Amino acid sequence: MMNIGMLWFDNDPKADFKVKLERATNYYRTKYGQNPNVCFVHPSMVPSNQTKSGLIEIRPNRSVRPNHFWIGINGSLEHANA
Repeated sequence: MMNIGMLWFDNDPKADFKVKLERATNYYRTKYGQNPNVCFVHPSMVPSNQTKSGLIEIRPNRSVRPNHFWIGINGSLEHANA
């Protein structure tokens, strides 16, 4: 379950998934003062069934529209990594 989240939109055709996720992560960190650890994205955006990018768990979810990143903190992951 995500405790705190933010919806990020990035449809830059010149940027790959990793760059877009880094943009969302940097903005989230600046806005909330914490590092996110989970990001929900449309399955069509996930490169090669990737499940992690750095410390962020990537979770495909059909309810998230393409080019959107629902990024935030999953409390259960946060306690598991502590």
